Amino acid sequence: MKKLLLTFTYLVFVTVLSSRTQTTLDYQSKSHPVIGQDFMVVSQNIHATEVGYEILKKGGNAVDASVAVGFALAVTLPRAGNLGGGGFILIYDKDTEKISSIDYRSAAPKNATSEMYVDGDSVKRFGHLVNAVPGSVAGLLKAHEDFGSLPLRTLLQPAIDLAKDGFEVTYDLNYVLEWGKESMLANQASKDKFYSSSQEPLKVKSNFKQPELAKTLFKISKQGSEIFYKGEIAEWISEESLSNGGLITLDDMASYKAKYREPIEIDYRGYRIVSMGPAASGGLVLLQTLNILENFNLKEAGHNSAETVHLLSEAMQRAFADRAVFHGDPDYYDVPVEKSLSKEYAKEKAQTIGELRTKDGEIFAGNLKNYDESPDTTHYSIIDSEGNAVSNTYTLGSSFGSGVTVKKGGFLMNNQMRNFSHFYGQEGKEYGNSEANRLEPGKRMISTQTPTLVFDPDGRLMMILGSPGGGRIPNILTQVISNVIDHGMSFSEAVMAPRINQRLEGKLQLETGFSPDTIKL
Repeated sequence: MKKLLLTFTYLVFVTVLSSRTQTTLDYQSKSHPVIGQDFMVVSQNIHATEVGYEILKKGGNAVDASVAVGFALAVTLPRAGNLGGGGFILIYDKDTEKISSIDYRSAAPKNATSEMYVDGDSVKRFGHLVNAVPGSVAGLLKAHEDFGSLPLRTLLQPAIDLAKDGFEVTYDLNYVLEWGKESMLANQASKDKFYSSSQEPLKVKSNFKQPELAKTLFKISKQGSEIFYKGEIAEWISEESLSNGGLITLDDMASYKAKYREPIEIDYRGYRIVSMGPAASGGLVLLQTLNILENFNLKEAGHNSAETVHLLSEAMQRAFADRAVFHGDPDYYDVPVEKSLSKEYAKEKAQTIGELRTKDGEIFAGNLKNYDESPDTTHYSIIDSEGNAVSNTYTLGSSFGSGVTVKKGGFLMNNQMRNFSHFYGQEGKEYGNSEANRLEPGKRMISTQTPTLVFDPDGRLMMILGSPGGGRIPNILTQVISNVIDHGMSFSEAVMAPRINQRLEGKLQLETGFSPDTIKL
């Protein structure tokens, strides 16, 4: 079991002094990473993690395991694991040292216009209209086609079995279904699948079977992406959408493609940090934040000291300001990636950081706004016995996405259409209004999903990173990386340490664990 639970290989050396100087065993930290000697699989759900682990035991590679885990999570973690969403994957080939990145972000239906999504001063959140064309099946199967070694049927069979035979409902699944009642009960198929006739969520420890989803997965295992995007399943999705006020047509489905993108990277204090480029704007935010922070001595300032918290907050704010203006689908907008990641540009940004906290609008031109992004999503990290690795983040958007279940297919659909800049060109609105991320037919909305790989100064893979958390994701990764590199923490310490969150505007958020003196300052 220990091999199942780790995203990071870390050697712990314990020095036991002679009995004259120390009589009890002591460790470097109260928080210890789990050690995996052969390979590792980490996901948010134990069933999916075990699926990936078994695939690696059978001789599959990291990509094989990632495909199996992705489809298993669609069964066992329905609030985020998915067929009806989208995401981004980084693939590291140990033999060639090459890193490939696949963009399978959801895309806008061709008939969508921003006016459809505006609801007063906010953006619609649930229902068929907010469904974007799903990319998860295309992305996972593209990765398998180009990098996998085992047959697709072998990789999907565990997910098929979990859907057909069922699994035990956890307290967590019961809780989130109760939490998500409003959107889920509004859709009859979701209501029938996840709730009783008295509108109670699935009971804890009951066996949850999903026969429609099992049939869908079986069809995909036999016919691949063709049936999902051009065949029977595409017909189910389009029929479900168009007959309920949605926009997804058969042409939208058939036109969708997973795309290779160029990974982006920086050097941070001698460590190579590689992340996903646009439309996954989280990678740009992460790397730009680290570039700005490199201009300061965080080690000397001290972990989570008032000075370090101030510097983190200010660097994050500046990176998110650029996101609000320049980040978008690179097929539709010329994102200034090279400039954004240059050390000179970061130094200029760092020089604008003073001792006092930047006030909203003080140094940022224009009417910049955050996006209304839910703190959801799921991530998994995998490394095989050969050293090949996968960092994959995918999402439905909000927990359970739009709340819409495709009745014939048994899977949930995303609500990613709400992540465009629907207020483009308008002043005084609460949410994002940038040209770079304005809605256009077939376009992919930006995302803070941030699959990331970190290599040590000797070029060895050191960390496989990613996180749920919506708009907080790049800030989470910034602090984990800084905790390890700047403050010498073990990976487990780095993950467990309390974090801050600061985006473009609004109050600084601090997790529990900061000293009252630091908070006061």
